[in-house]
This record gives sequence, C-alpha cells and structure tokens, in this order.
Amino acid sequence: MPTKMKLMSLNGNSELSKRIAEYMGMPLLDCTISHFSDGEISINLNESVRGCNVYLLDSVAEPVNTNWMELLIAIDCLKRASANSVAAVLPYFSYTRADRKSRSREPITAKLFANLIEMTEIDRVITMDMHAEQIQGFFDMPVDHLKAMPLFERYFHDKEANSDVVVVAPSHSSSKRARELAEVFDSQIAIIDQRKDSKTNVPDIVGNVEGKVCIIMDDLIDTGTRLINTARALNVAGASTIYAAATHAIFSGDAAKRLNDSIIEEIVVTDSVVVDDDKDFDKLVKLSVAPMFGDAINSIEKCESTHYLFTMRDDVDIVE
Repeated sequence: MPTKMKLMSLNGNSELSKRIAEYMGMPLLDCTISHFSDGEISINLNESVRGCNVYLLDSVAEPVNTNWMELLIAIDCLKRASANSVAAVLPYFSYTRADRKSRSREPITAKLFANLIEMTEIDRVITMDMHAEQIQGFFDMPVDHLKAMPLFERYFHDKEANSDVVVVAPSHSSSKRARELAEVFDSQIAIIDQRKDSKTNVPDIVGNVEGKVCIIMDDLIDTGTRLINTARALNVAGASTIYAAATHAIFSGDAAKRLNDSIIEEIVVTDSVVVDDDKDFDKLVKLSVAPMFGDAINSIEKCESTHYLFTMRDDVDIVE
C-alpha cells in the first residue's frame, strides 16, 4: 500500500499554507493549536497520521520565538502520532543571520536551531533563501534549499526585457545573488560600498549605473535602511529607474512607510513572510512561492529531482 501524504499548517504563515494546499489540490490536516494563558502551547491532531508522510508548513517569522516553539512541539506531536516521516517546510527560516561569530562571546544561533530541529528526529527540511547558503551544512539530514530567484527572473524579464539593466548588490555578500539575476539580462552588476562618501553622505558604488535601470537584489528587507541608502546612492549616481527585490519582507518598525516614501519605483518580495495590512503599501508587489513549494513537495514525494525548480519560471503568481 502506498504511503499517504498529508499537509499540516501552523500559525507562522497560514495564508501561504492555504495557497500551497490549494495549488497541490489537497486539504490541510485537521488540527487544533491553542495557547494557555501563561503562553504554553498545546497542539492536538483531529485525524490520524499513522504511517503518513506529513509536510509541516510554517514560516518562523514574527512572533519568531513563539513560532519556533510551535514548530518543535508540532514535530514531536506528529512523531508520537506515528507519522511515517515528517518534513518541515519553512519558507522563512529565522535566525539565519546569526551564522557565524563576528565578535567574541557571541552565539551562532543558526547552528543552535539546526541542532534543536535535529533533536526532534525530523526527516527533512525544505526552506528558501537562508541568509547564508552554507547553513545547509549545519544539518545532518536532507535540506532542500529553494531559491526565489526564478520568480524574480521572470517578473523583471517580462517588465524590463528591452531595457539597459544593472543589478545592484547592496553589500558584497549579496553579489552572488545579483549575478544570478544579471545573467538573465546578460548585464553587469554594481556593488554598494556601505562606507559613505564624505561629500555626498551616500555610499560609494563599484560599477557604472548612470542612465541604467537598476534592480537592487537582496535576500530580505528588515528595517529597510540599507535599501533606502542604496537607492539614494544610485539616484545620486544617475540611475534612470530603481527597483528593489528581496525574498523575505520582514518590515520591522516603520520600514513599510519609509520604503513607500523612498525613490524606489517598486519593491518586489514574496509571500514567504506575512505582510500585515498595516505594512502593505502601494509600491509593494508580492510574488507567491506556493507553486515552488508545492512542486518541491510533489517531487520529493515521488523521489524525483528538484533541479527544474532552479530555472526561470514560465509565469509568476502575484498576490493581491
């Protein structure tokens, strides 16, 4: 008898979970997640998962620590309910910015959470655009590290295919990501040196952007400060149009308002993180990663290659 597959959603990004389930033509597992008055979390399964391959859908974004505890408790719940296998599907994996010791007496929190997940004896992690790709090596289990780049490639190719494009890395660590998008346009990249010029009070630019359509490419947007400073530098250097793209829209504090007030034409993100109504704004474009994760789950379940997921998509689904 073939093993049955089931999808279970936690509270980290329930809207994306529904989109993934709808794309795959499957219902979400019937479960109850409740919090006691002191913050303790209780999870109950209202249907059997015995012998099933369960894909646990969750983005561990704000409230980060609560969502991490929900994830760990849910994994334990599924294991004790005799699931055949459990895979954590984490479109956004928080704490990956803490991937090394940059100062003395500092934790490597990304490794800590990799250890915590492994302690649950989970079978697989499926995630997207962790801050540093080498974090995959923190796990001694299969990690499918997807990229949102195929979505951005299609979106900007359709929008600016005939333009003179330069893709901009807002820091040296973002240059690889910028190069991937630049290959679609067979164009050059520019890199922002965050040290400010004493005369203009804006960062220096390595590369020519004068008269160019500039696309700033990063993995996430948190406070938006680096992005806004980069756009200011590009404007001073004579860029004709400025776009920005990043996988994860965290938007801490007043980031949404500041970005909407900036000189950036559009800010293109994915739905890996929930963007609340009060953080949505006119310049924001959200591309759905639901088809990519749905295809990844189907391929893994069928023991097929996921290589095709790393090429430019035929189309993109814009979230309204």
